[in-house]
Amino acid sequence: MSGMFKAMLFDFDGTLLDTNELIEQTFLGVLGEFYPGRFTAEDVIHFNGPSLSQTFSRIAPDRVEELTQAYRELNLELHDELVREYDGVGETIRLLKAKGMKLAIVSTKRRVVIERGLALMDLSDAFDVLISLDDVVNPKPHPEPVQLALDRLGVDKAHALMIGDNSHDIEGGRNAGVKTAGVAWAAKGEAFLASFKPDFMLRHISDLLEIGKEPIS
Repeated sequence: MSGMFKAMLFDFDGTLLDTNELIEQTFLGVLGEFYPGRFTAEDVIHFNGPSLSQTFSRIAPDRVEELTQAYRELNLELHDELVREYDGVGETIRLLKAKGMKLAIVSTKRRVVIERGLALMDLSDAFDVLISLDDVVNPKPHPEPVQLALDRLGVDKAHALMIGDNSHDIEGGRNAGVKTAGVAWAAKGEAFLASFKPDFMLRHISDLLEIGKEPIS
């Protein structure tokens, strides 16, 4: 099928907003309190991507609620000090919007945290649809979040692109039948992300301005 992309769906953390330091420091702070000396910075990089319940269920199935609450409190406390926008994000999002591209965020974060990040980036009004953990039963890599975004945007899966920094994003997009793009600035490294075979690999967020012009094969 030929045509152009009509919608771009973005993961948030690690894709648009650099929250890697925030996530690392929050996990280390919480796990250091509950399990002193057990987790290192090397360990917690693997917790970046899955939902908190998915991560804490693997660590301590009987303490998921307690750990999640502690994480959320510390995360908000540290948030504004430790996050920053990736180079060119604001400008590229505005240009895509000006060209008529429909834009969505599809994240495993809660809505309140995403909205806080968007406000810091001055992008609160830029996205047509925001799909958070609060909106779905099954987070990525289940297709539900991507499908919900497409429904709300009114765009067919053949004309959409899912962009993200983690395996969940690529697999979630593929499971929903959309094309996918990985970001080379992923915390886990480009090679890790490439192993999930996204359709595109972005060197810089502005690469999307060119991809948006390409026909869909």
